[in-house]
Parts: sequence; structure tokens; C-alpha cells
Amino acid sequence: MPVSAQAGPLPGGAAGLYLAVARGSFRRYSTYRAATLAGAFTNTVFGFILAYTFLALWQARPGLGGYDASAAVTYIWVSQALLVTVAVWGGGFQDDIQERFRTGDIAIDLYRPVDFQAWWLAGDLGRAAFHLLARGAVPMIAGALAFRLRLPHDPVVWVEFLFSVLLAVVVSFGLRYLVSLAGFWLHDSDGVRAVMLVVSMFFSGMLLPIGLFPGVLGEIAPLLPWASLVQVPTDVFLQRHDGAGLLGALGFQAGWAVLLLAAGRVVQLLATRRVVVQGG
Repeated sequence: MPVSAQAGPLPGGAAGLYLAVARGSFRRYSTYRAATLAGAFTNTVFGFILAYTFLALWQARPGLGGYDASAAVTYIWVSQALLVTVAVWGGGFQDDIQERFRTGDIAIDLYRPVDFQAWWLAGDLGRAAFHLLARGAVPMIAGALAFRLRLPHDPVVWVEFLFSVLLAVVVSFGLRYLVSLAGFWLHDSDGVRAVMLVVSMFFSGMLLPIGLFPGVLGEIAPLLPWASLVQVPTDVFLQRHDGAGLLGALGFQAGWAVLLLAAGRVVQLLATRRVVVQGG
């Protein structure tokens, strides 16, 4: 596994180990400074393009989807901040696992004295923390300087938003983990990843708020796990949920997170048996 912790006992036992993995992942991504700056710049440029597009759309259709123009522009900048944080385009640990499939090292990983799923989840949380700070802050600051964004004034809302982002990252991990495990049978999950990218971009609310989807599509999309990635955290940021509605939104994310992690555990068990059989 590419993200390693120091050998020897760690404070807190297993919790200390996975915390070390998360810190190691954070440090690993922080070394790619040029790529991070380029990515933040790209997110900012696309943010401006989409923000002006949304302004034109909302001037023609005020109140579209229950958002006013200020909320719609804020939606764009928050979604740009979350794009890489929640890995809407995939990537992260998927690239590492894919490479280990190619080399055969994946079989060794499964027999290490650590939980395979928890190891990669810890690493992905470290990756997400770095990108939230490095790739998320720059577009939000640029957007706040250029537009009148609807920023929460209550610190509690920021805490609720960050908790929703954490759940979004776990849901995203669950989806990407299942796709990665397909490599045990397909030996190359690039095709599945390509399909997942398109689905994630569309159903996460990255391109357009899900509330604007027409007909049956608009009824189904909010129930799918991809809505947890961008739509729910952004609506929490915009304070479109409160009280029971907020608990319901966070519960929706938590429910999908638990379900996807459990599904990943089942598929991992099947994959492990496959490795054991093939390995003798």
C-alpha cells in the first residue's frame, strides 16, 4: 500500500494506525504543489464561467428550482470547492488500487494485518481533508470577492456543513470502492470508472441542482447515493434544511454511507475468497 505508517505500536491501537494513514495521505497530496495550484486555478476559472451562466439563467427564470440568483451563484462556488474533495470525477485511491491490480500486489495487501477497507478509507479521508483546504478554499475566496455569495453567519451552520462534507466523502468512497473491487473480476476497472464518472457528474448535482430535473428523473435523482456528494452538502451550506429537514438530509447521507460500506465489505469478502482460491 502506498500510504504507510511507521512500524511499531501506535497510541490508540487501530485508531492510531488509521489516523497515521490519514495524516500520511494528507502529507502525500500536499507534496504536489504545482498540480494543486493548477487545479485550484482551473476550478476558479470554471467557477466564473458557470457563475455567469447561472446568473443569465436565473435572470431569465427568477426563483428557478427554489433558488434565487444569489443562492444559485453560491451553489456554483460551493460545488466547485467540493468537486475534488468528494472526488466526483473519481480518482484518489482508485488509481493506487488499479496499479496494484496490474502488479499483483493487491494479493499481498489483503493479507496484511490491517483492515483493507478501513486502510483505504483512512487514506481517502486524508486526501479529502487536503483538497478541501487547498482546492476548496481558493475557489470560494475568489467567488466571495467577485460575487455576493450567501455565506452562513452562524458557526453552527459551518459545523453542519463540514459534517455533511465528511459524510459525502464516505459515500463517495463507498461508491469508488465498489468500482475498484470490480477489478478482481475484470482485471481493469477503467470502463466501469468511466461510466461512474458520467453518472456521478449528472446525479450528484455537480452540473445542475437536482431540483431542476424534470418529471420522473427529478423524483428519482434525490433518492440516489450520488445526491449525497454535492447536492446535500451545498443545500446544508445554503441553509435550505433546518430542524427535522436537516436531520433527514444528514440521515440520508449517513444511511447511504453505511449501506455502501457494508456492500463493499461483502464484495471484498467475495473477492478475498477468489484470491485465496486462485492462490491455492
